[in-house]
Amino acid sequence: MTLEEFFEDRDEARELFDAVIANMADLGSFETRVSKSQIAYRRRRDFAWIWCPDRYLRGPTVAPLALSLSLPVRDASPRWKEVVEPSPGRFMHHLELRNRSDLDDEVRRWLRQAYAFAQ
Repeated sequence: MTLEEFFEDRDEARELFDAVIANMADLGSFETRVSKSQIAYRRRRDFAWIWCPDRYLRGPTVAPLALSLSLPVRDASPRWKEVVEPSPGRFMHHLELRNRSDLDDEVRRWLRQAYAFAQ
């Protein structure tokens, strides 16, 4: 699947996606995999996933885009929609993105932390 297909009829999500990618530009090298359900970013391990919640959820409060990050510790920020520990020492953090202002210094710090954890 291509990025164009993934974001077909999801202009707001595509705009947020482009902003996330701009925030990842200085991380270093990584692989990108686009599937029907998500876009995954990988070094030695996956570290970030982008997906469209409206593919799975309905309602007026569904965010246009979600960013999921794999971190080595549970981050206590109230901004996370959900945090789960799928395996010991690996915490999946799910963040709803509603507008470009959601992509601030804190999110950039989390992206760097997830990228470092995936080496």
